[in-house]
Amino acid sequence: MTRQRRAPTSDEIRLWREVMRDAAPLRRSGALPPPPPAPPVAEPPPAPPSTPAAVKPPVNPAPAPLAHPPLVFGARAGLDRRTDDRLRRGQLVIDGRLDLHGMTQAEAHGALNAFVVRAHREGRRTLLIITGKGSGGTHLGTDREKGILRVAVPRWLAEAPLRPLVLAIRHAQPQHGGGGALYVLLKRQRP
Repeated sequence: MTRQRRAPTSDEIRLWREVMRDAAPLRRSGALPPPPPAPPVAEPPPAPPSTPAAVKPPVNPAPAPLAHPPLVFGARAGLDRRTDDRLRRGQLVIDGRLDLHGMTQAEAHGALNAFVVRAHREGRRTLLIITGKGSGGTHLGTDREKGILRVAVPRWLAEAPLRPLVLAIRHAQPQHGGGGALYVLLKRQRP
C-alpha cells in the first residue's frame, strides 16, 4: 500500500526557505551529510521525597548480634562440672525465690520476666522458681497433669528476653520443691 504525498502548504514552504537560508550545499563527493542533532533528552521528573520506609540500608551494616545457644533443660553447656554438680544437688545458695502458685499463665509469665530481669540486674545468681507439680503430681501425662506452669516456665526461660540472662536450669531437690520447682542459674553481669 503506497501513500500519496501531499503538497506542502505555503506556510511550510516559507518556513523551509527561512531555515535553509544559511545552509551551504554539500560537495558531491559522496560524503554523507552530518546526522541531525539529537533531540534534547527530557530530564526525569524529580523524585518525590523519600519516606522512612524507602530509606536505603547502610553500606556496611552492623554485624548481627551473636545468637545464644538453645537452653536445654539439664544440659551443662557453659558450666564447669563442679558448679553443675552443686546446682543439681541444691548446694548453691539460693539468692531469690519466686512462687507462681495460683497465677494464670499471663500473670506467671509477667512475674517471671520481671523477677529474673530484676535479679540479674541486682547481681543475684541462683534462683528458685516454684511452679507446682500440677493436678496429677509427678504423673507424666498431659500438660494439665504435669502442670501448665511446670511445662511453660522452662520454655519462657529459653525465650527472649530471658535467654541472654540464663545459664542453666535444673529440677529442684525435694527440700526445695522437687519436680514442682526449678533452680535457675543466671549469668554473671559483665561490667
